[in-house]
Amino acid sequence: MDLTFFLFASFGVVVFGISKGGFPGPIAMLAVPVMSFVMSPIKAAAILLPLLIVMDLIAIYIYWNKWKLKILKIIIPASIIGIIIGAFTFQYTSENQIRIIVGSISILFVAISLIQKSNFLLKPTNTKGVFWSSTAGYTSFLIHAGGPPINFYLLPLKLDKLSYLGTMTLSFCVINLVKLIPYYSLDLLVFSNLKISFILLPIAIISVFFGYFIQKKIPEKLFYNIIYILLLISGFKLIIDGII
Repeated sequence: MDLTFFLFASFGVVVFGISKGGFPGPIAMLAVPVMSFVMSPIKAAAILLPLLIVMDLIAIYIYWNKWKLKILKIIIPASIIGIIIGAFTFQYTSENQIRIIVGSISILFVAISLIQKSNFLLKPTNTKGVFWSSTAGYTSFLIHAGGPPINFYLLPLKLDKLSYLGTMTLSFCVINLVKLIPYYSLDLLVFSNLKISFILLPIAIISVFFGYFIQKKIPEKLFYNIIYILLLISGFKLIIDGII
C-alpha cells in the first residue's frame, strides 16, 4: 500500500467516521467515489465494510437508546430485502448506474424540499418508509450509499437531532452486519482487503469521536441545513462520477 493509496483510503475512512460520529450523514457518500481514484469501487466497499461495523458499534454506544423503535421496525426489514436484491443482482449492476441513481435521489429530495409547501410529496407514510428503506438497503449494499434514500423517509419525520442520529446509527449497524453474509459469499472479504481494513482501523475509531465532537457544536437548525447542502453536493458529485 503506497502513500497515495493510503491517503485516499484514509480520506474515505475519515469522512465515514465523522458521519458515524454524528456529523450530517451525506458527507459519507464521498468516501467510495474518492477511494475509487486509486482502487475499484468494489474493492473500496469491501475495505470499508468491516470498518463501518466497528464505527457503527462505537456510534451505538454514543447514541445508546436514542433511536425510535417504531421507525426501526419499518426500516430494518425493508432494508434487508434491498440487500438481498442487491446481492442477487450484483453481477448485472454497473457501479456508475448506482452512482447516478443515488445522486438523482439526493438532488430530487432537496429540490422537492425547497419547492413544495404543503409537504404532501414528502409526507411520511409506512409505505414510503418501506420503499425508501429497501432502496437504502440496495444502494448501501453496492457502494455504502444508503443515506439519501433513508433520508427521503427520515427527514420529513422531523425527529429531534439525537433521535435522528440514534435511529440512523442502529439502522445502518444492522444493515452493515447483514451485508457481511453476501460480501463473504461474493469473495469480497478476502485477506488482502481485510489487511488494509486493519491498518486503517485506528483512523476509523478516532474519526468517529471527532464527528461526535463536531455535531455537539452545531445547532439543530444548522445541522439539518448542512444535511440538505451536502445532499445536493453529493448528488451532483455522484452523477458526474457516474457519467464520466
